[in-house]
Amino acid sequence: MKWLVSTQVALLALALLPTGCGDDEDDTGAACDEADQCYGGLDTTQLEGEVRCLSDNVPDGYCTHTCNTDDDCCTVEGECGAGLEYVCSPLENQNEKFCFLSCEGQDAEDYCQSNISDAFSCRSSGGGSQNRKLCLP
Repeated sequence: MKWLVSTQVALLALALLPTGCGDDEDDTGAACDEADQCYGGLDTTQLEGEVRCLSDNVPDGYCTHTCNTDDDCCTVEGECGAGLEYVCSPLENQNEKFCFLSCEGQDAEDYCQSNISDAFSCRSSGGGSQNRKLCLP
């Protein structure tokens, strides 16, 4: 009986853990499999670009949206983490640009890990002449 109660408590605790995109207060950078998992609770028509889940280039996916300039990022309340700088950058020489958490001018490793995940670090976007320093896995 004791084992059954412990198992039920453990299963309940797992069920209450936030999972995937849309459960976080800040959604840019959250994990995803497809775009419709991103920005839950936000009116995505208000975002400055098309919602994307970057799952081909980023393990476990990355919720973001297209952009043209840095000013296109974090225009909607709840889109990004408070007090964090997001930038518009191509990823690995793609033609399109996306919003990412910037680690330019930061204590890179600690900054990325404490603001997104232990699996993230500060690295080059690989964006050629538009290269930026981003928090990515």
